Amino acid sequence: MRVPEQTHSSIVINADPATILGVIADVEAYPQWASGVDRAVAHASDDAGRPLSATFHSSMGMVKDSYTVDYDWQDSEVRWWLTKGEALRNLHGTYRCTILEDGGTKVEYFLDVELAVPVVSMLRRKGEKMIVEAALKGLKQRVEG
Repeated sequence: MRVPEQTHSSIVINADPATILGVIADVEAYPQWASGVDRAVAHASDDAGRPLSATFHSSMGMVKDSYTVDYDWQDSEVRWWLTKGEALRNLHGTYRCTILEDGGTKVEYFLDVELAVPVVSMLRRKGEKMIVEAALKGLKQRVEG
């Protein structure tokens, strides 16, 4: 099995991991803060009300797609992977929260995206980096108000 090379970045958010993961779990609110997400629909949920699956409709530059991901929720992180996509062939992501001594939380975002059409690796990584940076900034703004 291929281990994906993931793009990674992090940000410090002044909130606890449960609050941050709560915002991440509210996928239907993503169009309000996640750049490029036009619409999101949560499907089946776990006992805590977090989605086990969700479908996103996005437009990021020239790439427009509808895709579905499944989730694996843990106490301090969430992982997701593509189960259905049109323009996407592969998608794996993780948000990981680590409590800091000063009371904030370090949020790391790992992302690996593979389009159905071949793209030069350097351009793919640049696109991933833009997505990761925008998502972390949007998440921070959403959580901290």
